[in-house]
Amino acid sequence: MTLMNEPLVLLPGMMCDARLFLPQISLLSRNRSVAVMPLHGEKTVAGLARQVLDSSPPCFALAGLSMGGIVCMEVVRQAPERVTRLALLDTNPLADLEERAAIRERQVKKVLAGELRSVMRDEMKPNYLAQGPDQKHILELCMDMADALGPKVFEEQSIALQHRQDQCETLRLLTIPTLVLCGEEDQLCPVAHHELMHELIPGSHLSVIPRAGHLPTLEQPKLTNRILETWLKF
Repeated sequence: MTLMNEPLVLLPGMMCDARLFLPQISLLSRNRSVAVMPLHGEKTVAGLARQVLDSSPPCFALAGLSMGGIVCMEVVRQAPERVTRLALLDTNPLADLEERAAIRERQVKKVLAGELRSVMRDEMKPNYLAQGPDQKHILELCMDMADALGPKVFEEQSIALQHRQDQCETLRLLTIPTLVLCGEEDQLCPVAHHELMHELIPGSHLSVIPRAGHLPTLEQPKLTNRILETWLKF
């Protein structure tokens, strides 16, 4: 195996599974092995990163969206020698804001009381996507993924995100080819976060996807795929 077709590990966002990356898996698996690692079973980002490392090849390309990107940063902090290239999609390198703690705790309480669908429908999904013809279908897919993962995973992931650490210093130390990508209309992880990451990471590439919100992998799959194909050849 050459560096140009090293295995690719994908990490999905909160309450998402491999379906978040179906357009990318379909294309990129033609030339390399592609694995999507689940992000549950631990209540810390560090623990989730260790799970990813335990299940991944010795060396691999790594890409993650939103919470997946947060875990990506911890993976390269723990084992930088194992990651050949990195793509950070619609994510956030900063620690959780203090004011988010009460919101997360309230959401967890509601979800554990049987209100997962209402929390996803009313509090989270409205912030995910840009307006577009596929919006309804993608939102339904988001709900299906959340239903499949269930309340326990929501609780685990919320706790992990609430107590995550700032990764700015990790990004400053990166020496691998790195792509920073986001939807232009992302309300959860705005463009400014990605400009910051681009500034911190030496030699990184920044791509902002028009007519996309928090999930460009599904909202603008063709353009996202082209950019990821280029990244895999950096």
